[in-house]
Amino acid sequence: MGNKKVRVIAHYLPQFHPIPENDIWWGKGFTEWTNVGKATPLFKGHYQPRVPADLGYYDLRLPEARIAQAELAREYGVEGFCYWHYWFGNGKRLLERPFNEVLETKQPDFPFCLAWANHSWLDKQFNKEGGDKLLIEQLYPGEEDYTNHFYTVLPAFRDERYIRIDDKPLFMIYNPLALPDVESFIVLWQKLARENGLKGIYFVTQTHIAEDYKVLLNKGFDGVSIIRLFHFLKHDYSLFRRAYIKLMRVAFKRGQIYQYSDAMKYFSGEEDALECCFPTIIPNWDHSPRSGRAGHIIINSTPELFKKHVKVAFNKVIHKEEQHRLVFLRSWNEWGEGNYVEPDLKFGRGYLEALKEAIQDFKD
Repeated sequence: MGNKKVRVIAHYLPQFHPIPENDIWWGKGFTEWTNVGKATPLFKGHYQPRVPADLGYYDLRLPEARIAQAELAREYGVEGFCYWHYWFGNGKRLLERPFNEVLETKQPDFPFCLAWANHSWLDKQFNKEGGDKLLIEQLYPGEEDYTNHFYTVLPAFRDERYIRIDDKPLFMIYNPLALPDVESFIVLWQKLARENGLKGIYFVTQTHIAEDYKVLLNKGFDGVSIIRLFHFLKHDYSLFRRAYIKLMRVAFKRGQIYQYSDAMKYFSGEEDALECCFPTIIPNWDHSPRSGRAGHIIINSTPELFKKHVKVAFNKVIHKEEQHRLVFLRSWNEWGEGNYVEPDLKFGRGYLEALKEAIQDFKD
């Protein structure tokens, strides 16, 4: 197939260190590991709790932990990390310390980009006992705040490690339609980028509705990451089967359980072959550490099945211009969602090995 390089960018969660806000909301010392460690099986064969292997229960305040992650990612073919970035408006940030230290110390020497997680936090998102209590609200105060936001991330954009597409720093927005004046936001940031010596910003967003990519491009985005995590429900699940799953969840308290082999068939789609659309590869999903029996749980994922899914996604992008052969890995370390490729006690480095083998197959 020739020397075909696929660019795998891994979403990276920074919530593995304590912060004052989480201490208040959840108790002293809370991190993502708190929910991971106390997870329990909801049914026979349910893989919980999940226990990290090679990297252990790391603390992202430690540079050694961040360096070890980067070395592992590089070894298995990941091009860089896409750090979730929290800016709630009026300069309010959370979980910024790990990335700030990566930026300031120049370590690890590993590519990165930022994804603005522009959503409010509710307690039910992080705890199975939670409800609709608002923890912190995502605000959009307007141009002055947008400008301050730009200048806050400008040092990252200028960093030589920052991932670029068409010689522009890649910046992702999690929820594009929540930003009330997204077109104006993009125009402003493009203007500020050029005024500060950049060629512009390569704006990427994400959507769970593949058909929406045209709408998003029309709003000024350069690319769209399509996430088809639950697309299989539109195809393979009859009303009877959905009713059965609901019965299991409500009557038998088992959670909403689905087979990975069913779900993976729809993780990729025809839009992913477009130059402006980027597929998402998904090793697994189990939200029960955070949401208990209300969570969606995908079972029976294996490295072998993951590799098959990854190769389908790679086939969608391999014909594109090299810079646009982006595939987003969701995720590197979302342990509370069962959505990670870091080594654990059950599979070891199995998912990383599967990823590396798929990458190598397309290089050879």
